[in-house]
Amino acid sequence: MFMKTQTEVWLRGEKIPGLALQLQPAADALLQAKEELQGLLNGFPDALLWERPAGVASVGFHLKHIAGFLDRLLTYAEGNALTKQQLETLKSEIAVQPLSLKQLLENAVAAIDQTISRYKNFPEAVLTEARKVGRAGLPSTVIGLCFHAAEHTMRHTGQLLVTTAVLKGRS
Repeated sequence: MFMKTQTEVWLRGEKIPGLALQLQPAADALLQAKEELQGLLNGFPDALLWERPAGVASVGFHLKHIAGFLDRLLTYAEGNALTKQQLETLKSEIAVQPLSLKQLLENAVAAIDQTISRYKNFPEAVLTEARKVGRAGLPSTVIGLCFHAAEHTMRHTGQLLVTTAVLKGRS
């Protein structure tokens, strides 16, 4: 089982250059999730990627979903509508695909890194600007979407922790 061996990201005092200070906690949460995912899934067998113990979401789904929703939420934060490709990705997240754990984890880690890079495009002055989300145009703000991206990533990281523990215990 994955064991934490170092100080959590937010307690290290490191700051990302060029990032609005208000977004540093969200970036810290994303970096923490990245570290935990990499440690948690080290040695996890590809054969268990799509297993759904007790009907919960599979490890493969969580990794695909993290990569997908980060891109979608940042698209909204940037004031844009989703593309056809992003909508197709959303529809395909639940589907079992012939991807390895290595590929799925690399995609999720790349999405986390890209999200933090995209955060740098939001100066403090735009963080409270209104944004519309989805077809319904639900109200949010730039900072709200950035924090939701981090929070949702940690939610799925926590779910992955439990799912992998259950699956490893069964094998």
